[in-house]
Amino acid sequence: MSGLTAELGRFLENIRYEQLPASTLPLVRNAFTDTVGVIMVGITEPVVDIVRRTLVEMGGRQEARMCLSAITVSAPDAALVGGTAGHALDYDDHSLTGHPSTVLVPAILAEGEKLGSSGRELVTAYVAGFEVWAELIRRDTSHHKKGWHPTAVFGVVAAAAAAAVLHRLPAERASAALAIAASHAGGLAPNFGTMTKPYHAGLAARNGLSSARLAAAGLTAGRDTLENAQGFLNAFSPSSADLTSPVKVGVEWYLPWQSLCVKKYASCYFTHRSFDTTVKMLAGRKIGPNDITGIEVTMGRGQVVVLANHEPQTGLEAKFSEQFAMAAAVILGRMSVDVFTDETVRRRDVQAFFPKVKLIAVDQYDTRDPAHSPTERVVIRLRSGEVLDSGEIARIRGHAYDPMSPEELWTKFVECTVKTHTEPEARALFGQLQNVDTLRSVRDLPTCGKIFAS
Repeated sequence: MSGLTAELGRFLENIRYEQLPASTLPLVRNAFTDTVGVIMVGITEPVVDIVRRTLVEMGGRQEARMCLSAITVSAPDAALVGGTAGHALDYDDHSLTGHPSTVLVPAILAEGEKLGSSGRELVTAYVAGFEVWAELIRRDTSHHKKGWHPTAVFGVVAAAAAAAVLHRLPAERASAALAIAASHAGGLAPNFGTMTKPYHAGLAARNGLSSARLAAAGLTAGRDTLENAQGFLNAFSPSSADLTSPVKVGVEWYLPWQSLCVKKYASCYFTHRSFDTTVKMLAGRKIGPNDITGIEVTMGRGQVVVLANHEPQTGLEAKFSEQFAMAAAVILGRMSVDVFTDETVRRRDVQAFFPKVKLIAVDQYDTRDPAHSPTERVVIRLRSGEVLDSGEIARIRGHAYDPMSPEELWTKFVECTVKTHTEPEARALFGQLQNVDTLRSVRDLPTCGKIFAS
């Protein structure tokens, strides 16, 4: 059978580690490293405790360690908690108009531990999931504006793709896994800035694994579910889905040019370029909030739609607020994990600054990731009459085309693991993850007894 669903199934059956472009390996190693780090710092967030205590069946199937802790649960449950923890602080990487690694890495580690998968198999599964996500999302560019959370919509199908590779499913069964996962897809943007957003990622990881397992067991599904006129693509993009262009996976590779944006700050990536630039514009100048009459930030219309919290009142809401990002740049000079507390967001000087921030939306789209405009711009107007203009801002450190160095990634990793690992333990784990493709098994990754100890 021909068609998108069938062709993706054939791709998943045939993908091999030896075929992967060499340029994908550093990216996948960084994806595993950064995601495990942000899982560790996210573990103590309330959403993780709620999900774990409410949904995880303790004493059931013991297949995989939950977030590399000493607690063993079913692999889908481990993926659920890992995906939720990885996205709890919005500190995980960004690409494909969403957050691929916080879905793929927890799902792959969990199912890989159950299956005894090698490092090469983990890497191959990650690339397979990423490529399927990329093939699907390129067929429309405006999911955020429609109200969808792309991580939840495409992540579940990508996780099923990765799991199909780990299970070595034949093409017809791999296609079924994708079709089953497509019926799990969903996730609404109004939940951004709440605990439900990271839960989206956990659900996608868990349901992707469940879809592949059901396909492996013989569950039937539509053979053209993705491209059918009433199928996945049209359901999420009823007026603009590209159903006809040739399938590129297996012919071209998306990961090398899409790459990954590794976050410097624990907030929506749409705030990063403007925040980082504003801090640099004000560095060394004694300019306080009272010296500024207004800030204008120009960015893509889709970004403006997502940054909907103009007067945030909680730390979670502030992660999706350009007003808070600018206030943080001017008043605090930083946007680290500890900044996003309700107390900080509700400070009088912070709240008073919000009306000074104006967003200007433009209908321009980055060819690498159309959720972004190609550039942004920050204009700061001072009470003295002086105007500070950033000019066009294309990228910051950590961007796909300006990646962090291993030393910079280590700095983030050791900060993320400070409560879960000693520095020697963190260094050993970092080293293993930076060489994830050489692991004999997921089980070689060390267990951390401090996690979920209470």
